[in-house]
Amino acid sequence: MTSSQTEICDIQIQLEPALSVAGFVDILTRSTLAERRPVNNETVMAGMLKNADLIVTARTSEMLLVGVARSITDFHYCTYLSDLAVDVAYQGRGIGKQLIDFTHAAAGRDTTLILLAAPAATTYYPHIGMTQHNSCWLKKDVS
Repeated sequence: MTSSQTEICDIQIQLEPALSVAGFVDILTRSTLAERRPVNNETVMAGMLKNADLIVTARTSEMLLVGVARSITDFHYCTYLSDLAVDVAYQGRGIGKQLIDFTHAAAGRDTTLILLAAPAATTYYPHIGMTQHNSCWLKKDVS
């Protein structure tokens, strides 16, 4: 096992910058995050992967993809964890927390890790030691 890998039970957490679009869409679907992502637009999904600074995956010993964390970071000040997805069949095993911890270590512990919670996950993040920030602002162009 290298410094860019860690293992929990039979799940291996690792950097996987060449994750395929099909694999990414599949895990988003199996996690329910696909409900809030443009998974039917392959161009957008490919761009999301290509332009991410960190892609961390969780795989079983059989190489089944069961989790992903996709982030944008400057490696010095901030890390935006844009997608955190764990297959619903594997949730509750600490995989999400391990993906977050691995991401933060890879980006640099001095960075501030930032994420927007999916509506159904708002109670999860305090449970793993994250604090809520009340002044996030969004701007989306309406097309």
